[in-house]
Amino acid sequence: MRLPRKFSISHRSEFARVREHGKSRPGRYLVVSVLRSDELDHFKYGLITTKKVGKAHQRNYFRRVFRSIMQNHGELICDDYYIVTIARWRASEASYEELEREWLKLARKLGVLKTELS
Repeated sequence: MRLPRKFSISHRSEFARVREHGKSRPGRYLVVSVLRSDELDHFKYGLITTKKVGKAHQRNYFRRVFRSIMQNHGELICDDYYIVTIARWRASEASYEELEREWLKLARKLGVLKTELS
């Protein structure tokens, strides 16, 4: 599933609203924050990679990794959520599989993934 531009969070106010009013779960390599919103037709995601993660090429790499995870599992994500993924400084120690496993675990805990019964 290719994620069009309309799926990404682009305004600072949306990021702030998710961080202030949403639920958040920290993991070893990343933090996932979500906010349910009935006004959305599809989920919207945002990625935050700070300079603590590394130099520009490392930050870009992690943005590509997180976009790939969202593309691979996009059909499992409920339609009415804002999702913000923040890379922690330890992310550079993790492989793609570890990052994907942790993202799915945190998303499941936050209730973002669709259940198999519905």
